[in-house]
Amino acid sequence: MSDEVTRWLARAALPLSGLTAGGSTADLQPLKSILDGVRIVGMGEATHGTSEFFRLKHRLLEFLVEEMGFSVLAMEAAASAAPAVDAYVRHGAGDAEGVLAGLGFWTWRTREVLGLIEWMREYNRGRPEDRKVRFVGIDPQQCGASLAALGSFLRKVAPDREAGVLSPLRVLATAYPGAHPDPERRLVRDAEELVGFLRGHGPGAADALGHARILVRAADLVTRPRQHTDPGQTVFAARDRYMAEAVGELLTDPSTKIALWAHNGHITKTRYGGAVPAMGQHLRARFGDAYYALGFLFGSGSFRARRTWPGPWSRPGAGAVVTHRLGPAGPDTLEARLATAYPGDHLVDLRDTANAPAAVREWLNGRHHMRSFGAVVPRWTYRLHFSPVSPAEEYDGLAYVAVSTGSRPLPAS
Repeated sequence: MSDEVTRWLARAALPLSGLTAGGSTADLQPLKSILDGVRIVGMGEATHGTSEFFRLKHRLLEFLVEEMGFSVLAMEAAASAAPAVDAYVRHGAGDAEGVLAGLGFWTWRTREVLGLIEWMREYNRGRPEDRKVRFVGIDPQQCGASLAALGSFLRKVAPDREAGVLSPLRVLATAYPGAHPDPERRLVRDAEELVGFLRGHGPGAADALGHARILVRAADLVTRPRQHTDPGQTVFAARDRYMAEAVGELLTDPSTKIALWAHNGHITKTRYGGAVPAMGQHLRARFGDAYYALGFLFGSGSFRARRTWPGPWSRPGAGAVVTHRLGPAGPDTLEARLATAYPGDHLVDLRDTANAPAAVREWLNGRHHMRSFGAVVPRWTYRLHFSPVSPAEEYDGLAYVAVSTGSRPLPAS
């Protein structure tokens, strides 16, 4: 990397005074001009198990809500169970740990996310409804709460049909995406028939209808193939498209501004895994520069993920969630180059590069390597996991955390 690129990255760095919410926001003030006109801030993560990423997202959310008028936290979490979290943060219904556990993902059942939703509850306390910050899940997976809500509704309005209508759909409560490939899409048709049935029950069925639509999306994911000659037909492409649609549905109110929490692979403005159109690509195509993709990276340390055996015999959900450790990334990685320019925690805006030297623009649009880990990683070989990345093409900004430590799980209930 040339000295010219290093100098530019050093000048562009916005040093962070800390990662913990609740303190001074003086270091975040430049974001007000950077995010002017932005309605969706995508906050990514290179791992689903880094405490520092979660803490920084909490800090950014507080700033976006309190100082920039953002009103929704949309999360890569179960759309089915998220209303219970929203009821807690807006009205104090239930308890924080209970609704968090109800999301069904071990990745979010942590002290960091608990602290974030407790802050949302405290912020909303005593505020009028139209000034409260909302919590929304955008992932159709883990739809057991929707099945329960629909069962309750049908027992009231059509008890003779409840068992027959829901019985074939109950597999959706536990089935993983791609678990039941079915070219005939029978589960999807069953869910769509339920939607049609509920449309005939008027405004009183609005909540039930919303849950039924979640089941349609969940059924589509369960019955789609994980591999296809056209990557756009896979379960992975459908999931990102559905998450983008869920975000778009929130923006029908022109005053809504969204902080969007998901993995870097979903936040990116292009594709992930080499071919799958990402949620961020859909959002950029629809909303243009009103979508800002902020990727999160780390230098060294540890993170939590489910450990599985390498190879095709691995099963979804198998393996223990453990801590994985990594040293500094190699010199040819994006992380190493950011650390060379500024070794501490910092942000970099990649939109304002019109006056950057040609060498800088060439580097920002070139291909590099970046660490990327999902909720599941193979033992031993996870250290070799890198994704090709073109920084300016895929992200509008980067958040660099020098040291990652594992997220802190809540005790089992």
